[in-house]
Amino acid sequence: MNTKQIFTGLLVASLLSIPVSSFAGKKKKTSKGYEFTPVIQIPTTSVKDQHASGTCWCFSGLSFLETELLRINKGDIDLSEMYLVKKSYHEKAIAFTRFHGSISFSGGGESNDVMDMIKLYGLVPEEVFNGLNYGEPNHRHGEMDQVLSAIVNAVIKNPNKKLTPVWIKGVDATLDAYLGKDPKSFTYKGKEYTPKSFQSHLGINPDDYIEITSFTHHPFYSKFVMEVPDNWKQGQVYNLPLDEFMSVLNYSLEKGYSALWGSDVSEQGFSSRNGVAIIPEKDIKNMSEAEITKWEKLSKAQKNAQLYKFDKPGKEKVITQEMRQQEFDNYLSQDDHGMHIVGTAKDQNNNLYYKVKNSWGDYNKYHGYFYASEAFVKAKSMTYMIHKDALPNEIAKKLGILK
Repeated sequence: MNTKQIFTGLLVASLLSIPVSSFAGKKKKTSKGYEFTPVIQIPTTSVKDQHASGTCWCFSGLSFLETELLRINKGDIDLSEMYLVKKSYHEKAIAFTRFHGSISFSGGGESNDVMDMIKLYGLVPEEVFNGLNYGEPNHRHGEMDQVLSAIVNAVIKNPNKKLTPVWIKGVDATLDAYLGKDPKSFTYKGKEYTPKSFQSHLGINPDDYIEITSFTHHPFYSKFVMEVPDNWKQGQVYNLPLDEFMSVLNYSLEKGYSALWGSDVSEQGFSSRNGVAIIPEKDIKNMSEAEITKWEKLSKAQKNAQLYKFDKPGKEKVITQEMRQQEFDNYLSQDDHGMHIVGTAKDQNNNLYYKVKNSWGDYNKYHGYFYASEAFVKAKSMTYMIHKDALPNEIAKKLGILK
């Protein structure tokens, strides 16, 4: 065998010893993203769509009550959001003029508005009052909101030097035109009802529900009026320390009671598309000088991409009572969306998340739901509403609900 043959033989042997995968090039590792395993799943009704209306408070509130009806074996009943929205606008217009325009007047509201309107006006099914009286297939309130706002703002300018006794009829006529006239009585499943008798038939008692929060600017175990712009009705909430605030939520879900949740979804850690809401641990305050130098050279989009990758679960901030208060005091936590917590789940790293039912229709890979991490719920919850029976006895005693 000559030198050429020896070299060729060695080359072939060495090539044969190299794994075939080496010729294919290195495969990029792909992240599976977030993988959720259900822990608690409370039966609920279908996801609804508030579309182009600022009525999340009512959609989430009625999702909560529809779920309550399932819990007490009343069946799957689709309740009318727009009936309560209409009644809320009527009451809000009166309050707006009495406060000389110094309170909020918009489509927004609070969780307590649902219970307050039910107490005054009862409930009706969706099939009886869908609130689509203006030629649109979905709720679109831009024009109606502007027309109603123009009426009440004209009234408080008081051009006649005193208010007429009929201005509220202009508001009600506008609501009739856009949403439809009130159903004084109706037939549902072969029986005749009024809105109040239908509420009684369903067994919904607004006084059975309470709202809970956790802030230090009021004493714990007391009630206070939540200081947010949409709280035009001056609804009160119970105040608990953060650890008890979370333990009550968990206890409620474990016992099969869902929670009506108000939170801030304007956070960059809230990703509608990815279906997760998180509070990443990474913070520029904790970077070294070298890291900060690199960070400052990045564009805003690049910075956000590094902080909020949403490609896999990572470490999140440890949320404290003080942190919650600072975020609220500095307008960094605001009550901008009402949603419905219907369960819990764990990710592949065994981290806890809350399963949240939204009112934006069948969007994202979770079909209208998303998962909020424990850190996000701790940091960004404004309030949640639960049935009083979902309170542990020791907490109910501290709040004065159970003697």
